[in-house]
Amino acid sequence: MFGSDISTTFEDTYRRLIGYVGGGDDPGEPSDVLAMAMVLRIEKKDPPSRHGLLVAAARAAVLVCLDPRARSDGPWAGPLDEWCDARIRKIARRARASQWDAVQDLWGVTASADGCEARAFVPGRVGDVDPRIRKLQIGGTDVPGELESGEPTGERGGLCLWLNPDLEMSVGKAAAQVGHASMLGVALFTLDEAEAWYAGGCAVDVRQADQPTWQRLQESEACGTAAAVRDAGFTEVAPGSMTVIAERASITST
Repeated sequence: MFGSDISTTFEDTYRRLIGYVGGGDDPGEPSDVLAMAMVLRIEKKDPPSRHGLLVAAARAAVLVCLDPRARSDGPWAGPLDEWCDARIRKIARRARASQWDAVQDLWGVTASADGCEARAFVPGRVGDVDPRIRKLQIGGTDVPGELESGEPTGERGGLCLWLNPDLEMSVGKAAAQVGHASMLGVALFTLDEAEAWYAGGCAVDVRQADQPTWQRLQESEACGTAAAVRDAGFTEVAPGSMTVIAERASITST
């Protein structure tokens, strides 16, 4: 999918993600906060499915981070290094029609799943967000449908991202959380496994956990065989909430 030169560019991006530890204080000036912008394509007449949109968002976020342009000598390396050294934040907005088309030229990656699309952008200062993104609405991202809670099926080699059954999150909030989970989930792969996963397009699935599954996942996370997102609590959920847990799974590439 991404060409034959992946091995010459991949390890830098892999090491950046598995070395991320989180935390840190925000800068005193709000406009200096670093964030990854994400845009969800939500057309008015033909809205996307919740599942497809969240899968696309999760894939878009990690594809930006593992892109060859993010390697140490690439143009995206500096912004991604700064972002990963600070507190990782994502801000999801919605776009439709010409708004969606207008942001495709900005640094980032568009991913699709089940006919749904999302684009994640190279992180930067929130005060420097391109006007084509800044004018997009942050709220109003909810779409019809519910996530399935059953086990994912298909070919082994991807990640499954499970949402906390005790939390209610808008689609925009959930998109940011699964985007973070797909990044943290890279640490569940060896370098060679992660490279193969990326070469195949970063297969992920998103599921709503039930209580027994969530209990199992928390135990797996405590043992280091799953990766959990703990939210800072700026919007929608309480600080420290465990929003999504990523695990290796048998799923089909989207």
